Amino acid sequence: MTDTLPGLEPSRPSPVPRGADHAIERELRAAGASRIAGVDEVGRGAWAGPVVVCAAVTDLGDPPELPGRGGVPVRLTDSKLLTRAHREAFAEILPDWLTAYAIGASEPAEIDEVGMTEALRRAAVRALEALPDRPDMVILDGGHDVLGRPWRVRCEIKADQRSVSVAAASVIAKVHRDRLMAGLGEDHPAYGFAESAGYPSPVHQRALEESGPTPHHRLSWSYLDALPQWRHLRKHRDPLAGSGQLSFL
Repeated sequence: MTDTLPGLEPSRPSPVPRGADHAIERELRAAGASRIAGVDEVGRGAWAGPVVVCAAVTDLGDPPELPGRGGVPVRLTDSKLLTRAHREAFAEILPDWLTAYAIGASEPAEIDEVGMTEALRRAAVRALEALPDRPDMVILDGGHDVLGRPWRVRCEIKADQRSVSVAAASVIAKVHRDRLMAGLGEDHPAYGFAESAGYPSPVHQRALEESGPTPHHRLSWSYLDALPQWRHLRKHRDPLAGSGQLSFL
């Protein structure tokens, strides 16, 4: 016997298809969910820039495809498995194909203040609450429920490769953040944000060593420990004083 609601239990692992489908969404729909949002994030491990979350809702129609080599279509999947050109192309057609989507973010200062787990939760809630209709089920990529109550959540490993709504969220979040970081890079060209998106590329690391962090950097990240001339800028949260407390050491 179990008190778990039908459709909330992850399905058994299966070979990952070349593109995402609606199997998870249909299973949840059969269990009684009527508004299902796929959620994915980008930027969690970056040293600079926000963490960005997209929530996407589909009508379970056939997902868009792109023309590929040899007549083999490029199917919608995890943004990391697509080329930049394919991500950009999907990002142009997905907004019109999706029933709804919304983006939420948590900026570096908030990440420093509350930590990544809470910052990610806040960004996800902002995206979900910005949808025109509140979803009654959320599909999250991964094995950990970062949302918690009152949201009903289905966690799925590699959901961005298996669920169309999560794959769509993955692509939109990635393209949105990449464009945002490229814009920030115009004011800070030495850091290579357009190419690295705030992740620790050699160009980015060299600029940090020479010029220190910009206003867009996360100052609670441990990379500052390896930069003696900038180490004094490191922010530390006091675990005994609550998630919002910062100390400068």
